[in-house]
Amino acid sequence: MEYCSSRNSDACLKHRPLTAVRGLRGLLCLLVILSTAFMMLVYCAPVTAVLLRLCSIHYSRKVTSFFFGSWLALWPFLFEKINRTKVAFSGETVPAKERILLIANHRTEVDWMYLWDLALRKGRIGYIRYILKSSLMRLPVFGWVFHIVEFISVERKWEVDESNVCQMLSTFTDPQDPLWLAVFPEGTDFTEQKCIRSQNYAAENNLPILKNVLLPKTKGFSACLTTLRSSLDAGPSFNKWEDWGRCYPYKKSLVEVEVNSGVLCHWCRMLVYDVTIGYKHRCPSFMDNVFGVDPSEVHIHVQRYPLDEIPISETEVAAWLVDRFRVKDQKLSDFVAQGHFPNQGAEEELSTQMCIVNFAAVIAFTGTCTYLTFFSSFWFRIYVALSCAYLATATYFNIRPVPIVGFVLNCRNDMVPFDS
Repeated sequence: MEYCSSRNSDACLKHRPLTAVRGLRGLLCLLVILSTAFMMLVYCAPVTAVLLRLCSIHYSRKVTSFFFGSWLALWPFLFEKINRTKVAFSGETVPAKERILLIANHRTEVDWMYLWDLALRKGRIGYIRYILKSSLMRLPVFGWVFHIVEFISVERKWEVDESNVCQMLSTFTDPQDPLWLAVFPEGTDFTEQKCIRSQNYAAENNLPILKNVLLPKTKGFSACLTTLRSSLDAGPSFNKWEDWGRCYPYKKSLVEVEVNSGVLCHWCRMLVYDVTIGYKHRCPSFMDNVFGVDPSEVHIHVQRYPLDEIPISETEVAAWLVDRFRVKDQKLSDFVAQGHFPNQGAEEELSTQMCIVNFAAVIAFTGTCTYLTFFSSFWFRIYVALSCAYLATATYFNIRPVPIVGFVLNCRNDMVPFDS
């Protein structure tokens, strides 16, 4: 939420004007991000997301996440180190190695970008997936990236989106594949007009009247929870209670399925995280982020919910989600009054050295690809042209290769012998 402080000590954090220096720096950063994305796409995507995927989806995702995670890491570098936006985390700490489902409020068009700051700190920036509106898939270059890293596009009409969302979710059920799936249940960014419509609907249907968020749309979240539940709550076994405490000291809820002679066989992982995002002193647009004029501070509060505390039926899940947004609405009201969320300092500062090393590696890779494209063999230009053609077609028609072995086995299983 927007928040303006009257304290003199906060004067340096107020809205920054768009100067000539910030404008030129922003345009240069945008050019770097676009050029690095393009070169990484045309040279890496055909190998990592096509050829390798024909052999193994698991290893295709690992290699794709490595390369494109390096590119995504440029955004937190821009936000925190170049623009010097303060990103403050509060609440509970997100463990690095878990498969998690994130739900977040949608205050402005760039909320989802700040989740990259959290994912980068956990080494999961290449594995974060979003459910986002289909119009973003048509953006030049960026839309190709979103397709390659397997973002799920929606038209925001459940009768249209259900089959595509469920099909995509079914490909994320392998517990061996790292996954951060981010969902914005409001379905759109917050505006005063949308808030009024949401409040009118709430009054007519005896639902909570919210001031800082919109009423969530529950079907998409329920589908995510239903499809992924079995893969989210599967965890390792421990031979001793001491092993549990050493490896997972943050865990507060255990589900002991079977205990024989003190052996812990199973536990229920805490895999649903409620993220609340607030802004000081003004909500940013995409170009505000590029030029570094806003926001001065981003506050991210994380609340963890045990999977065994979340209902199973769709009706009960809907009620649970609405109640979470009622609590979220109150948190944002408190944020407006106090200027911060409780329990700040949940995450460490982003490493400047790590950001610089990653930036240098991406630039070196882009420079090499640029040289090969324009100053080397003619065949590299043919390769780039074919890559562009594939990426445009695959993104438009939502094409993703399937492993050859799996495809053949499925075809054999689908064949029904003819009995005369």
